Amino acid sequence: MEGGVNLRNWADLLPDALGLIFSNLSLQETLTVVPRVCKSWNQAVSGPYCWQQINILDWSYRSNPDHIDHMLRLLVTRSGGALREVTVSGILNDLTFSFLADHARSLRTLQIPRCNITDSIVEQVSSKLSAVTFMDLSYCCKISARSLSAIGESCKALVGFRRNMHPIDLKERWPQVEEAVAIATTMSKLKHLELAYNCIDTECVVEIISRCNELEFLDVRGCWDVKLDQDWLEKRALTIKVLGPHVVDQFEGHSCSDYSDSDSFYDYESLDDGLWDDDDDDDDEDRVGGRLELRFYEGFGENYGNGWV
Repeated sequence: MEGGVNLRNWADLLPDALGLIFSNLSLQETLTVVPRVCKSWNQAVSGPYCWQQINILDWSYRSNPDHIDHMLRLLVTRSGGALREVTVSGILNDLTFSFLADHARSLRTLQIPRCNITDSIVEQVSSKLSAVTFMDLSYCCKISARSLSAIGESCKALVGFRRNMHPIDLKERWPQVEEAVAIATTMSKLKHLELAYNCIDTECVVEIISRCNELEFLDVRGCWDVKLDQDWLEKRALTIKVLGPHVVDQFEGHSCSDYSDSDSFYDYESLDDGLWDDDDDDDDEDRVGGRLELRFYEGFGENYGNGWV
């Protein structure tokens, strides 16, 4: 080769190497642009190489709720059983959650805030989530202590758990003592626990701290009935950082765009035409999911930390 430069064809890269590269692209680029480049790239994004970690949280905030379930099914199917992480908001129904659980044998991180799943389906499929170590069930208002108990009994490797609620919904929530008891009695290996804006009291928090001996971080912001004496914390919880109940964060609003009415979901043309619409000029009344979203931390997963949003 002239000048001693050895040029190689990108199409000759191994599929797993291509998948690693494509993981840095947006969801839209991965599904609509990459497959059109060449046959090998199309095969790479059609297989499991790009979909061991499915993070479509930002996309789901501004998408038609009907599209979220379809997209999740598509990507989970492509993962081919190698799925390790799922992060998505707004799963519509129990059937989609059951489908996800059927493909979760390698799943480690499950973050599904603002989903409409129910206690009955969680109890049915929780045993399939036994490998999960980090879980986020924030703002999921249709589940209760029944679900938390089922998860705690099945997911013995669980070390991180989010169950934040929204302050706007606080007045409609009943006391969640049973949820706190479920966490304390079934999730003893927890290291990181977030319970912001839950209707719990001091006794609930003491129970959790007493039973979860490995706990390192506890978020109780907005839990106004929790009153922990500093002397008690210094004597009984030397290794735990407790945040709250005083609130110092700010709210983030997630607006949604208009949606495509196309009946075709999986073909590339319909993906281009409507699924990625991100117009911020729509009227508020046309937006779905206009409730304020309170997001506390980034990096919740295998490398979870206390990074502020």
